[in-house]
Amino acid sequence: MKKKAFITGINGQDGSYLAELLLEKDYEVYGIVRRNSIAEHQESRIDSLVGAGVETSYGDLTDISSLERLIRTIQPDEIYNIAAQSHVRISFDIPQYTVQANALGIVNILEAWRNNCPTARFYQASSSEMFGRSVDEDGYQRETTPMHPTSPYGCTKVFGFNMTQHYRHAYDLFACNGILFNHESPRRGSNFVTNKVVKAAVQIKNGLRDKLPLGNLEAYRDWGHSKDYVRAMHMIMNHDTPDDFVCATGVTNSVGDMCNYVFGKLDLDYKDYVTVDERFFRAEELKYLRGDSTKLRETFGWEPEYTFEELMDDMIEHWLKVYE
Repeated sequence: MKKKAFITGINGQDGSYLAELLLEKDYEVYGIVRRNSIAEHQESRIDSLVGAGVETSYGDLTDISSLERLIRTIQPDEIYNIAAQSHVRISFDIPQYTVQANALGIVNILEAWRNNCPTARFYQASSSEMFGRSVDEDGYQRETTPMHPTSPYGCTKVFGFNMTQHYRHAYDLFACNGILFNHESPRRGSNFVTNKVVKAAVQIKNGLRDKLPLGNLEAYRDWGHSKDYVRAMHMIMNHDTPDDFVCATGVTNSVGDMCNYVFGKLDLDYKDYVTVDERFFRAEELKYLRGDSTKLRETFGWEPEYTFEELMDDMIEHWLKVYE
């Protein structure tokens, strides 16, 4: 009998890659799509999957009635909570909504799960933004690093992480956290800095724009590929016991480093085109993230298949095809 998986945020970057992975593993895949007024864009990342093993329904983390109805009807074996207001910079502009979607939302889905299908396993998409300014003496962040978030988004993710642990201990449920560091792909929204840089560089190469305004070029991040990270999600979910794992490459690069690589691949000098615009700075900057995924690697044998450079190459190739 096929396993059933229920994915919130199935039409996002991670949700679409996860759905593809689970279909390859012969799952029945269900997901919720949040209704908006631009219907033709809502399922663009999963168009090829709908009707080919993926079934979607309208729903929202802030609407517990839709969550309860779907979980009660589907009776999934695995629940992946990936949906969120996930843009860190924008969370400073809309803190109330970020809390509603990410904090109240996690309570809603935890309760819908506990009350309607408690035998299922639950995965919470936690974030490196939870660590904030905390860094261990060796320059890494890991499962034991204290959490001091520096954004509304990071604060909501700490709440979701703690609530997931609470439901694990209080109700003896299989609830696990994946603490994922930055992970990107051609499917990442182009308002995120990685795809923003790559898309703009290709546009400049093709004479479609002249400049690229950015925020803090000295922000360092540990960037991996979403495909590698959804593999880790499935491993964590199917562990013998529920636990929490950091998923990261262990390599950190600055936004400036990324610009230098991407523009250089297109035979351009980023310093001729990139400008620093204070509008894109955060109210409280997070300067450095670098993850230690030793626990994940030793437990499951997980290794990233993409280097930082290969990730950037994948995104460059995508945008070159778009603008050819």
